[in-house]
Amino acid sequence: MESLNNLVSTINGFLWSSVIIALLVGAGFYFTVRTRGVQIRYFGRMFKLIAHTAGRKTEGNEVSPFQAFCVSTASRVGVGNIAGIAIAIVTGGPGAIFWMWFIAVIGSATGFVESTLAQIYKVPREDGNGFRGGPAYYLKNGLGHGIWAAVFAILISVTYGMIYNSVQSNTISLALNHALGLDRMMVGGVVTVLAMLVICGGMGRIARVTEWMVPVMAGIYIVVALGIMVYNITEMPHVIYVILRDAFDWQAVFGGGMGAAVLTGFKRGLFSNEAGEGSVPNAAATADATHPVVQGLIQAFGVYVDTLFICSASAFIVLLTGDYASTGLTGIELIQWDLAQYFGDWAPKAVSFLIFLFAFTSLIGNYYYGEINIGHLTHKKWPLNLFRVLIAVMIFWGSIADLPLVWNLADLFMAFMVLTNVTAILLLFPQARACLMDYEKQLKKGIKVPLFHKDALPDTKGIVWWDEENNSNHMKRMEK
Repeated sequence: MESLNNLVSTINGFLWSSVIIALLVGAGFYFTVRTRGVQIRYFGRMFKLIAHTAGRKTEGNEVSPFQAFCVSTASRVGVGNIAGIAIAIVTGGPGAIFWMWFIAVIGSATGFVESTLAQIYKVPREDGNGFRGGPAYYLKNGLGHGIWAAVFAILISVTYGMIYNSVQSNTISLALNHALGLDRMMVGGVVTVLAMLVICGGMGRIARVTEWMVPVMAGIYIVVALGIMVYNITEMPHVIYVILRDAFDWQAVFGGGMGAAVLTGFKRGLFSNEAGEGSVPNAAATADATHPVVQGLIQAFGVYVDTLFICSASAFIVLLTGDYASTGLTGIELIQWDLAQYFGDWAPKAVSFLIFLFAFTSLIGNYYYGEINIGHLTHKKWPLNLFRVLIAVMIFWGSIADLPLVWNLADLFMAFMVLTNVTAILLLFPQARACLMDYEKQLKKGIKVPLFHKDALPDTKGIVWWDEENNSNHMKRMEK
């Protein structure tokens, strides 16, 4: 087992230190240039679109654009947004934060493209209530690669639905055991039951739970960070200066300082916001949007929420305390220590509560991706029910297990997902670009709610939605 773990670690080291980073950064630059910086030009419109769709009532498995945004945010915003940032600062210095911000802006363009494509190639559920879609669907319907679509569906179902969920439950049990002394097996049992109550309600229930849970979770953490920033307002200019100074410390190039900051910032940003990994499009496709670009913009904003808001909150908590280089701590322990300096000894317990929220929402968001891809592989009910049983087993097992090999296998599977997904969206980019041009053309005509028809694209092969009848039915639902 140890030799297998070492082999997987070696392969991961090669892929994630060079190949994957080069691919994701290169794709992000390409999409940014070819869309004329869509993620920057329409930043204000992203806010409006999210606000417009928030609170829209849905029934059954119907999912609103805001709910799809919350589901994807639930999955991508996890413990890594807290612990991972502390590790990044200790490893790469404050300059890593600037490069994390930089890669978030670049990655947002990738997020826009993959989510727009997911909307273009989405398919209605068998019961006619809601949609499914994602990389497996545009691989098969858009590119005609049925085998690669099936491989991707299996990889993401195993990686997110089972492996990552065991990791999340492990994090919850460890945090509550250390902070409150709770038995890990008991915690595992409670978390498994709570997760299954949400999961077995299907995509609609998951969307409605995350719709209120994600804003509360993110809001609490950001408010705490803002409070610390206001309390140390006179130190903020110096912290910003240190971040920029270390990010462009050219004298450290030959000593590895700047290189470490860039590489660490890139890795942390890419791992955290998931742009290009092929996970978020699965949620994006389920939204009942008026135009594919609407959901593309909303999901692109999710990259900003993850990295510019939540990861930055962790960064400022660490940097304003200023003891990241002297305590000998890193990860979640450093965040707990820093918060204790402001709020006293009860801070570690409060952090354990936040960890529970972050990890639990990831549990149900990760399952959501699995259900969508099980639906791609088969429409029979028993495989989905078996998948739910396996999810329950993995959640409980993860709460009491030691997971180094599981983590490494998840990273390896994720690397294969990135390679497959980014290749697909690069090939299908002309479709996404044509879709964006159609949206912008309608806006210039003064149309407040642009509607999409598949004839606006250069290739309509594999598109089963987006015609006049479906647009008309959508507008009727919006008016109710």
